[in-house]
Amino acid sequence: MNNNSKNIKNEIWNHFRNFQRIYLATSEGDQPRVRPVTLIYLDERFWITTGTDDKKVTQIEKNPRIDFCLSIKEESKEGYIRGTGWAKIIKNREQKEKIAQHCDFFNKFWESPDDPNYTLIEIFIEEIEYLKPDENIARRFRM
Repeated sequence: MNNNSKNIKNEIWNHFRNFQRIYLATSEGDQPRVRPVTLIYLDERFWITTGTDDKKVTQIEKNPRIDFCLSIKEESKEGYIRGTGWAKIIKNREQKEKIAQHCDFFNKFWESPDDPNYTLIEIFIEEIEYLKPDENIARRFRM
């Protein structure tokens, strides 16, 4: 990997904050399903908290392939980061507790990390498509 590619990948990662609104795509049979969710970026890993009965949980269990899009804006120009990869339902209590403690909104939805309605999903990115706000052509990177 050359320095220019490393610099662009660092630039991409710098857009991720502890919490951000993304649009997550899963599939239900052959039908894509897209919804806004909060993507949690912690320890250079990506997480989503959700209700156990939410349809995205069932969809990921049947087909773990996902796509997401993060809109980015710099001054009056817009771009995006699109991630393609897969998702995994996390059962590890320590990890569920760590994410629960990190999220200031956790107690609005769940009683504890042991709440049966709390599901933790980890997102694994295989490819990033990046459109810088000041450019017209998106670039793709394998992770």
